[in-house]
Amino acid sequence: MARPRNQTARRSQIVHAAMTAIATRGLAGLRIKDVAQSAGLSAGSVSYYFSELDDLVREVHRHAVDRFYWERLREAEACADPRQKLVRALRSGLPRADGDLEYRVLCEMHAQACRDQFHAQLMSNLFNREVSLYLPILTMGAQHGVFELAAPELTISRNLVALEDSYGLHLLGGLSLSLEEAYGLLISYAEAATGTRLEVEVG
Repeated sequence: MARPRNQTARRSQIVHAAMTAIATRGLAGLRIKDVAQSAGLSAGSVSYYFSELDDLVREVHRHAVDRFYWERLREAEACADPRQKLVRALRSGLPRADGDLEYRVLCEMHAQACRDQFHAQLMSNLFNREVSLYLPILTMGAQHGVFELAAPELTISRNLVALEDSYGLHLLGGLSLSLEEAYGLLISYAEAATGTRLEVEVG
């Protein structure tokens, strides 16, 4: 098979195939040939771009973090009101209604973290980065008199991330609550923690 001139496109194809394989088969026991099958390529073609499976998994993690940090950060920064920033951060922390491949992959990494130090470190880093999304929002809101915080910013931020992760995991696992109900529960906690009413964004 001729290698494409655009190696970035081929690497992206392989990363997406790896995400699909992880979401479908699980992370434990993942093999290069599983990714190759998902991508419609030979195992040799996958190994040409990612000689070690751990390198590919790191790239998958980086791609998922693009959604769970950078994309969420951009959404929050698109508005000035700390209440709107908080609502957008909360909304983007739950799985999307279309199956959300990145969210499913991160859930697989969470499950593997209790057995593997490599994945434990990746997920610890992600948790800290997600917490860092909320810290400046809460600080800004408190400084401008919009929020009356019921606890330190770090405590509230950690609780928000833990709640969104928990609801997201259970939603993917078939929780009887709907996505909108879970979102409403997150908003309810955020309102209690910030002492202000938040206007819920729909969709």
